[in-house]
Amino acid sequence: MRVLFNTMKAVILFVACTAVFYYGILWVTDELSELHRYDVPEGNALKASSIAVSDEDMNVLQRLTLFLLDGE
Repeated sequence: MRVLFNTMKAVILFVACTAVFYYGILWVTDELSELHRYDVPEGNALKASSIAVSDEDMNVLQRLTLFLLDGE
C-alpha cells in the first residue's frame, strides 16, 4: 500500500510539472509571436557585415578567406 501511495505521488508530481512546463512554453510562444521581426530597426542599428566590398572587387584569395571566416 505504501509503494502504491509513493508511486501515485510521483505520477501526480510528474503530471503537474509537465503541465506547468507546457503552459509556460505556450505563454512564451504567445509573447514572442507579438514581436514584429521584420520591422525597420530603431536606434543605433549596425550593419550585419563589416565587409563593404562588392563581389566584383574581390579576388579568389579574398573570397576564400571570407568563406572560411564565415564558417560555411
